[in-house]
Amino acid sequence: MFALENITKTYQRRGEKVHAIHGINLKIDQGSFAVVTGGSGSGKTTLLLTLGGIIRPTSGSLTVKGVSLSTYSANRLAEYRSRTVGFVLQTFNLIPYLTALENVMVPMMLRNGTLGERRDRAVRLLNQTGLSDRQGFLPRELSIGQQQRVAIARALANNPDVVLADEPTGNLDPALSLEILNILKDLNEKERRTVVMVTHSPMAAEYGTMRLHLKDGRLES
Repeated sequence: MFALENITKTYQRRGEKVHAIHGINLKIDQGSFAVVTGGSGSGKTTLLLTLGGIIRPTSGSLTVKGVSLSTYSANRLAEYRSRTVGFVLQTFNLIPYLTALENVMVPMMLRNGTLGERRDRAVRLLNQTGLSDRQGFLPRELSIGQQQRVAIARALANNPDVVLADEPTGNLDPALSLEILNILKDLNEKERRTVVMVTHSPMAAEYGTMRLHLKDGRLES
C-alpha cells in the first residue's frame, strides 16, 4: 500500500531547522493494521498526515500502490484524499448543525450518484457503526463515543482503501475505547481495509498487526 524511502519533513522554527520526521524507510502492506506509537513531538502525526497527502515531505519518496505522490498535482492530491484515504481524528470535526446522517453524506457530495444513493450508503454506514437509531441526531445530542462512530462512518463514506486514525480513542474512557478499536479491527479483518493508527495507548497498540515506534522523528527498530 505505502512505500516510504528516506522520507524527511523539515520545518523552519525561529530560524532553525526542525526535523519532524527524518530518514523514514517503511513499507505498509495492503490489509495491514499498522500502529504508530511514540512520545509527544516524536513525529507520529506528521507521518500520518504525510501518508494522507496533507503534508508533502521535504525530501524522499512516498509511493502509494506503486505511484509516487510527488507527481500528483494539488487537484489529484485532493482526489486521493477524498477517494483513497479516510481520516478519523481525535477531535471528530463533525459539522454541528448537520445531523449524523448528513455529516456522513458530506464527503459524498462530489461523487457520482443520486441523492438517494448517497443517503442509502450513509444509512448503511451508520447501521454498521451501531447508530441506526441516531441518524437524525445533531452532534451535541450524541455522546462522545457516538460522535466518534459518526466520524468513522464519515471516513468510510467514499469507500477508501485505507483508514488513517490519529488518536481515535484519545477522548474516550476505556470501555468506549474498546468499542472504537473493535470497529477499526473489524474494518481491517472483515473488509481488508488498511488501517494506520497513531496512539499513545498501550491497549490500542495491541490491536496492530504491525507496530512502529517513533523517537525524535526516527523509526526505532
